[in-house]
Amino acid sequence: MLILKEAARAETKVKNSRFLAEAIPISSVAEAKELWKERKSSYDNGGHIVYAFTLGPNQNISGCSDDGEPSGTAGRPVLAVLQGSGLTNTIITVARWFGGTKLGTGGLVHAYGGAAKAVLEVARTMEFVRMQKLSFSVPYPLYPTVRVYLDSAGFTVTSEEFAGNIRITGTLPEKDVAQFSAHINELGNGKIILTVETPSHSVNNF
Repeated sequence: MLILKEAARAETKVKNSRFLAEAIPISSVAEAKELWKERKSSYDNGGHIVYAFTLGPNQNISGCSDDGEPSGTAGRPVLAVLQGSGLTNTIITVARWFGGTKLGTGGLVHAYGGAAKAVLEVARTMEFVRMQKLSFSVPYPLYPTVRVYLDSAGFTVTSEEFAGNIRITGTLPEKDVAQFSAHINELGNGKIILTVETPSHSVNNF
């Protein structure tokens, strides 16, 4: 699986109709919904914004919409291109400005699929790595040693809370958790309490 390094956009034209496709990284269905709403309110093409998205380590969450185009002619072709690319945690939106010539159902399928392919051709991607959220409590005397290890282990710190002990929260590649846990336990001689947090996933409908 792949993810986007950054957002990308591309324009195509079919019989004077203009198609603006954007590929944007997302982390949830709610985020995809907000991005779609923003584009519906900001473009001057009549408010019709076709979209398709995938989420999860195996593209196990997905969705799409024709948003006013004939059923099956817009969202589905875009989703098929997105799924075929191996990209996840990504939404593609396509705005169309009508050029005065009707494309027909086959023409629309070709045009929307082509717009999706065009934006993915210019998109920069990288390998998708499953991350695990961890948190642990560290006594103050052990903090400098632990902090040095976190940097070398590839642990990304997202928060630190300084109270009776220091509560550190962050993420680590899932494949490294077992080795990381064993080394943290060794560093702390049993005084560092590690919690592996299991994320909960919810799916919202557009």
